[in-house]
Amino acid sequence: MTRKLKVTALAATATAALAGALIAGSASSAFAAKPTKPAVNVSVLSPRAGDVAGKESKGFFVDLAVRYPTLAASGAGFQLTGPTAHLNQAPFPGAFGPGVDEKVPGLIVLLSTATIGARSGQNLANLFNLTGFTNQRTNEIWDTWIVGAASFGRNVKTVLRVAIAADKNKDGVYNDAPAAVPDANRDGRINGIDLTAYGLASNIVAVPFEIRD
Repeated sequence: MTRKLKVTALAATATAALAGALIAGSASSAFAAKPTKPAVNVSVLSPRAGDVAGKESKGFFVDLAVRYPTLAASGAGFQLTGPTAHLNQAPFPGAFGPGVDEKVPGLIVLLSTATIGARSGQNLANLFNLTGFTNQRTNEIWDTWIVGAASFGRNVKTVLRVAIAADKNKDGVYNDAPAAVPDANRDGRINGIDLTAYGLASNIVAVPFEIRD
């Protein structure tokens, strides 16, 4: 082989090797950048973004669907509950009040205009009235709250945020929601940044809508 042919062959080999390295590097980067699917999936059925909800700034629904890896991991139970005479009544008794819901113990529900407890950081999950097992094949639970008091602002724009807390105590059950979400970055507002800082097993669903009289 002549010197000229040797140089040409070496150049072709180097070019092929570089191209291969670039392709491999791109594939590796693409693989590394692929987002990890959360263990739990949350959907908000109501309200929808842009809805004008309520009458007298109450009486609207917050309706959720949550899919878990297994039903056992949800830690969930039946409930049909509410305030006063509806509290802890058969056939599906449950507690009622702001804070953690023992029937869906990983659930975090926030309204940015809440006027009770820790306000925008107050977990409202235990105000939900109706919990049931919708589909065992997909480990899906539905959870519904009919808002019975004008405790979340009158004639205001608000943001609903919903997520499932991470399994922080590592017991295999998503039962570690807080009574109130801490203000992680101390900016005076509780939002997705603070939810993420607390630790989540799910996506965050944020729904902007209006509460009206």
